[in-house]
Amino acid sequence: MTEMEFKEKLSKLESIINEHKNQQGALMPVLNETQELFGYLPEEAQKRISEELDISMAEIYGVATFYSRFTLKPRGKHTIGVCLGTACYVKNAQEIIDRIKKEIKISAGETTDDGLFTLEATRCIGCCGLAPVMTVGEDVYGKIVPEDVTDIIKKYQG
Repeated sequence: MTEMEFKEKLSKLESIINEHKNQQGALMPVLNETQELFGYLPEEAQKRISEELDISMAEIYGVATFYSRFTLKPRGKHTIGVCLGTACYVKNAQEIIDRIKKEIKISAGETTDDGLFTLEATRCIGCCGLAPVMTVGEDVYGKIVPEDVTDIIKKYQG
C-alpha cells in the first residue's frame, strides 16, 4: 500500500471512529472495521483509536492480541490455515504444515515477501471428519496428504 493510500485509509478511519464514538463498547466495532479497512491493525491506526476513544494503547493491544480475528501485521492476499486440532493433528497435519513451509518458504505466523500468502496453524475448525484439513481463505481442503499441497497452492498463485 502506498503512502497516499495509507493516508486515505486513515481519513476513512476517522469516520469509522466518529460513527461509533458515543456508543458503549465502541472499541470492538471500531477494531473490526479498522481490520477490514487496512487488512490488519497498524500502530498509527491504534494510536488514533486510542486518542479518539480515550482508551489506552495497552487496552487496545490487549484486545487486539486476545482475539485471533485481529492481526498487528499485514497479511497476505491468501491466508493458508492448517488445523492442528486433535483429529487433524493425529492424522499428520504437521506434515502438511511442513510441506507448505517448504513450498512457500515461510513459517506459521509469517507472510511471504510478495504478500501473496500468510500461513497460520489454527485451532479446530469443526471439520474433524475431513482431517487433516487445510484452508485457503474460505476454501476448505480435507483428507489431504502432503503431496496435495503443491497443486492447492498453485491454484492461488496465478
